[in-house]
This record gives sequence, structure tokens and C-alpha cells, in this order.
Amino acid sequence: MRNPPSPPPAGVALIIVMICITVLSILAAGFAYSMKVETKLAMNANSESELNSLGRSGVELARWVLAQQATIAQEPFDALNQQWAGGPGSLMTSNSPLTGVSLNNIQLGGGHFSVKITDLERKVNINLADQAMLEKAFQLIGVDPSESSGIAASILDWIDPDSIEHINGTESDYYVNLDPSYQAKNGPIDDLSELLLVRGVTPDIYWGGVATNHLPAAFQKKTGFQQPGGGVLAYDVGLVNLFTPLSSGQININTASAQVLQMLPFVDENIAAQIIRLRSGPDGVDGSDDDTPFRSPGELVNAGLNNQIVGQIARYCNVRSRTFEVQVDAEINGYHRYFYAILGRNNPRDVPVLTYHWKSSPATPSHANAR
Repeated sequence: MRNPPSPPPAGVALIIVMICITVLSILAAGFAYSMKVETKLAMNANSESELNSLGRSGVELARWVLAQQATIAQEPFDALNQQWAGGPGSLMTSNSPLTGVSLNNIQLGGGHFSVKITDLERKVNINLADQAMLEKAFQLIGVDPSESSGIAASILDWIDPDSIEHINGTESDYYVNLDPSYQAKNGPIDDLSELLLVRGVTPDIYWGGVATNHLPAAFQKKTGFQQPGGGVLAYDVGLVNLFTPLSSGQININTASAQVLQMLPFVDENIAAQIIRLRSGPDGVDGSDDDTPFRSPGELVNAGLNNQIVGQIARYCNVRSRTFEVQVDAEINGYHRYFYAILGRNNPRDVPVLTYHWKSSPATPSHANAR
């Protein structure tokens, strides 16, 4: 006689049901997440045109502020206590002071934006620097003197139009043997990050104290290229803090940092500190109500320089800025976009936009505020 088959344990069916529920829950969660992402992308797409309008509006506001600042006859200078730089100063409109202008959290339509303006004359124009000025920069950074002359010569070879090497310099013969290979530019630098392509310029020399906390240059993202050699060193200042590829060529002594001021001939650490003390007023803080900016380079005699020396360095400096970087942080429904523009100020009626672009994330500050 055959024994009837024993029924399966009741717990097996329960386990199968639980597995099915778990799988269906995972599928439902994945679908919900996918829909959330698609919804977010759709919202961002709908905000594109409005974000672009906010960015353009921020740039136009910066143009207006800079034009108004240039009309103030009582202030024939540009300084950190003025409104364009985030200071408490007032603007002039219709011959009356206007103190209610804000550059922060400006509401427009369904979003808002903030504007930051930084003058580029607070730094040295890299395309106008000579061997002595470049070596002074490496001295301020703290580069080994045995290496600085070769790096300075290589930068000059990168910029000059010929293929003749400076002493200890570098032309295309070296770069074509790298991986990836490339040619020396032999032309003016358009973006300061080009220096990372120059022989000897490592990220720690370029970025200084933020060498480990920055976004890589576009060519580094694309190719993964890094200069051979060099580790992260304790440099307090880098080339990015001292140089800019765009400016009128003269340093504004009212906005330059102590390190940049030392790039001027005959200006050492003590003289630079005295310049900043004089311009920052009694409280010793740049960008406050009691600032006393220089009204002309001739006033540098008050910092301990004699008239003869002041006459020699006056051609390297000024109290006016003519080139400005504008950053606009625009936001709609939590979606940010960062717009960047370079403005030139020829006169109050002529403030053209020289460059304009946007990023989805904020760029590493390349023009640090001198304050």
C-alpha cells in the first residue's frame, strides 16, 4: 500500500508571499525614485529660461552699479568700502545719494539672485609680467629659489610668440613628449588655469593654500593630465592669488592684497602692511565706514616711500579699477545656476560685457577678496 504524500509545511507559503511582497516593494520604490528624478528634471527644464533671465539681470545690475560708482566726483577712486565691493558706501543717481541698493537676495519673478563684484586690478596681469616679477611671485609663494627661475622662464616661453627658449625655459620640444602631448601656446594667456600646463607649475604652486580643495581645470577633467612631480606643500598663497589674465595692467593699491602689493618694486612686507593700515582707517579693517582710501599713487609717500621711489612705481599702480569679474548666484525652487561675466569699464556710459558663461556649481574662487 502507498502512503499518501505529506502536505507541504504551512510556513513555506508564507515565506513565498513575503518574498513576493518584498520584490514588489523594491520595484515600486525604484519606480517612485525614477519618477521623482524625472519630475525634478522637468521642473529644472521649465526653469531654464527664467534662470538665464536672472543671470542676465544680475550682470546688468552690476553694470549699472559700476557705472554709477564712476560718476561720484567726490570719490575718484575704487576701494573696498564702496557698494560695488560689498562695502557700506552709497551711489549717486540724479545727483542724490542712493543707499538702498542691494546686491544680495534680490527677488525677481519666481526666483532670486545675488551678485558679487570683484575688480581684477587687485592682481597682476600675467601677460605683462617679466622675469623679475615672476620670480618675486615665487618668492612670496615659497618656491625653492633653485626652481623659480626655470618656472618663470617657462611661463615667459608659454606667452611669447616665438619658439626660442629663455635660459632654463621650456618650449614645445618638451611638451610634445608628454602624455597627452601638446604645444606651447606662444600667445597671451586667456584663462589663468593654462599655467597648470606650464612646466614646473604644480597644483600646490598654482592654488596655494587651497591646493587640495578646488575644482580641476577643464582640460584636467577631460584628459586627467597633471604636471609631473610636486606634492601638496604648505603654501599660504598661490599664483591664482597673485595673477589675472585680464586687467588694465596697473595694480589698484586700494584693493590689492598685501602679497600683491609686494609685487610692486621697492615694496616689502612692512611697506605693504603700512599701505593697508593707511587705507583701512582707524579700525584697521578694509571695507568699513572709516576707510581712508588713497586718492592717487602719489600718496604712497605716507607709507614710508620717498618721492623718487613713488615716481618710479607710479606707472605700475593706480587707484582706479577698470576690469571686473561678476558672479551671479541665481535660484528658482531650490535649483541653482551660477553665472560669470567679465566687465570692462571705459567710462560711466561704456561698461561692456567682455565674457559671459554659466556653471551648474560654483567655481573655486580665483579672485579672492583682499579683505
